[in-house]
Amino acid sequence: MRILKIITAICVLGISACGGGGAESVAPVAALVTSKTAPPRTLPADGEIMAKVYNTSYQVPDDFFVDDRASTPVSYTAHHVKDVSLSYELCTNDHDEALEWEAADNSSRSVSGFFVGSTENDKYFEIVRELSFTDSIGNITDPTSPGFSRVFKCAYVNRDGVDRNLRNGYAGTLNVRPLSSNVIRTFSEYLWQFTFFWPASAKVLESFSSEQEDAYEHTLLLALATIQGTDQCDLIEVVDWVFSVDKNSGQITKKFNILFEFEARLANGVPEPCNR
Repeated sequence: MRILKIITAICVLGISACGGGGAESVAPVAALVTSKTAPPRTLPADGEIMAKVYNTSYQVPDDFFVDDRASTPVSYTAHHVKDVSLSYELCTNDHDEALEWEAADNSSRSVSGFFVGSTENDKYFEIVRELSFTDSIGNITDPTSPGFSRVFKCAYVNRDGVDRNLRNGYAGTLNVRPLSSNVIRTFSEYLWQFTFFWPASAKVLESFSSEQEDAYEHTLLLALATIQGTDQCDLIEVVDWVFSVDKNSGQITKKFNILFEFEARLANGVPEPCNR
């Protein structure tokens, strides 16, 4: 099945709140220095969430990681070469091995293509093929389109043993050094583009980083909609999907936390909450 490119932008939103007293209510300096209480977090209002869920042109905020293929002018496919169980993406640091794996993957696919060339960056090898489609595929104006198959470099990330069907748990090991908040952010936002969430009903509301004593974390604040149909109430779940990388080992874990949910619908094209 041909996959249309879906890459938009994203904005990192950091919201803090603080309270203050009058002129005669001055906190002691020591209390200000030793306090470790984090400012309360402000989540988007239901109206803002609904507006983005039902906006067909919105996918992610403005400075989200943009894939290298975002500027490809035509419809294309992009995927990672996986193990035989399709559970995790393969990795190697050897270009020839990556070519062999991709060739085997290409021969097993329902739509195969002829080899055009290969490129690489610090994260993966990419093999380019021109894919040939038959009339049975559907209404196609072009019988061919480019396909980009990728094999991660183990020097960047090793995904062996990851269960891609699970939203919680082990997510691989980042081998790039030095580790930082930006490294886990780039990985999280890149991986988002290759998850099993259906793009039309999964929107990234916010993308932000934090640092713990032993780990760097990155959170994708998601709105996931279960669409029920015309004039029906849709279930909207607001979720934190948190990717954490251990500062010492590079091991990545992911946590999927549902924050709250509500029902909404489109009434004459206008988003509105449903009465409970």
